[in-house]
Amino acid sequence: MAQAAIELIGINKSFGAVRANRDINLEIVRGTIHGIVGENGAGKSTLMSILYGFYQADSGEIRVGGQPASIKSPNDAIALGIGMVHQHFMLVDNFTVLENVILGAESDALLKKSIAKARSELERLEREYGLEVDPDAIIEELPVGLQQRVEILKALYRGAEILILDEPTGVLTPAEADHLFRILKQLKEQGKTILLITHKLREIMAITDTVSVMRQGTMVATRETKKTTVEELAELMVGRRVLLRVEKGEAEAGGVKLAVKNLTVKDSRGVTMVDDISFDVRAGEIVGIAGVAGNGQSEMLEAISGIRRAVSGSVMLDGKPIDLTGAADPGELRDRGLAHVPEDRHHVGLVLAFEENENSILGYHDDPRYLKGPFLNIDAIRDDAKDRIAKYDIRPADCRLKTANFSGGNQQKIVLAREMEQDPGVLIVGQPTRGVDVGAIEFIHKRLIAMRDQGKAVLVVSVELDEIRSLSDRILVMFAGRIVGERGPEATEGELGLLMAGVERQEAAE
Repeated sequence: MAQAAIELIGINKSFGAVRANRDINLEIVRGTIHGIVGENGAGKSTLMSILYGFYQADSGEIRVGGQPASIKSPNDAIALGIGMVHQHFMLVDNFTVLENVILGAESDALLKKSIAKARSELERLEREYGLEVDPDAIIEELPVGLQQRVEILKALYRGAEILILDEPTGVLTPAEADHLFRILKQLKEQGKTILLITHKLREIMAITDTVSVMRQGTMVATRETKKTTVEELAELMVGRRVLLRVEKGEAEAGGVKLAVKNLTVKDSRGVTMVDDISFDVRAGEIVGIAGVAGNGQSEMLEAISGIRRAVSGSVMLDGKPIDLTGAADPGELRDRGLAHVPEDRHHVGLVLAFEENENSILGYHDDPRYLKGPFLNIDAIRDDAKDRIAKYDIRPADCRLKTANFSGGNQQKIVLAREMEQDPGVLIVGQPTRGVDVGAIEFIHKRLIAMRDQGKAVLVVSVELDEIRSLSDRILVMFAGRIVGERGPEATEGELGLLMAGVERQEAAE
């Protein structure tokens, strides 16, 4: 029989009245890639945090290599050969790659020997696992995919034989995700054990040997990946059948609601990120913007929503011009019927320290419905929030709960409910299902289709090609700040991928 690298036996963990893990039993076979899936709030990250020493279980036992293990801190986990790559990287932005790798693992006070040793060891690890990265590069100057490699190198440098990756592709482009999978397969071939925490079922099917499913804090099933299906895993995760494709009728497009002409936007460094783009969105249609992250989509959304000032260009909303180069602001655009679900819900869409009901009116707090004379009508705000919680299936159903205590999928529903319930004529949405589990994805997609069918104009930006292809009535592809092509929803992933890489544009120029 194959030897177990990790055994979790009867693990329980509670936070107050909330039982995050209930009698968890799990065995991870050495030298395999083992996936753990579950909805947001299912207890996956809590379980991995116990294994890595961030939390201690209330009861239960951990065995590493067949031996009982006491893991009271990450240092204990590292000493046992367990490394973790977090969803939000634990790197010092203004340090070099080399400095980040040795941080906390220095062997001498003056660092000379540590740096020499680390440089030599990094060269070996890069050769062995295909993790090439410039050891003298500054972290903040590296793309996200290379920063993730640094996190993996950090773990391997500390002797990790068991590697935990928490939602590793959440911030990666499709090409970067493919490269990561090649690295993980190579690590497995070298005898490493990989624990992959994700909500993306297609990734589970593509990369893992075994998959375990968690639901509401319990371990409900473990399957050999080759003997299960995406449909079965989704049903196990949610506890019901889940629609994995978007069902929609033909669009009945009306008049132009949003017209963008010759829009140019620069970033804070003065670099042109959006370069003279033009497009329109009609009533009753969803226009999707496809592209690798960093090709101007974010700056385009920020300009159209009034968050970022444009350099030049014009935007018409319901046939009336908006000055995005001067005095326009998000409040004016909201008043004129444009709602915006931002890409970054944590930093732009929500105030995490606020209660759910307070976030539910952000940007709309001067609406007469929420006022009682010069003061906010707290009862009206909370009643409205409760209605939206029920309508959008926001969990837990507590409008007084701090927003930071909701899972990512439910935080996204809070933002969507706030913007959609204003009955906007135009809805622009950035990364509608980023970090969202399969059940919430199904719900969000249905709401967007419903908005379209109500005659709204919907503009969606997503790095998920499957999402763009299934939601959109028309697809525009951005590369290097320009729109390089328009396709219908029948376009293949390969066709769109070439456009996203700028291939067609470059060939046309030759």
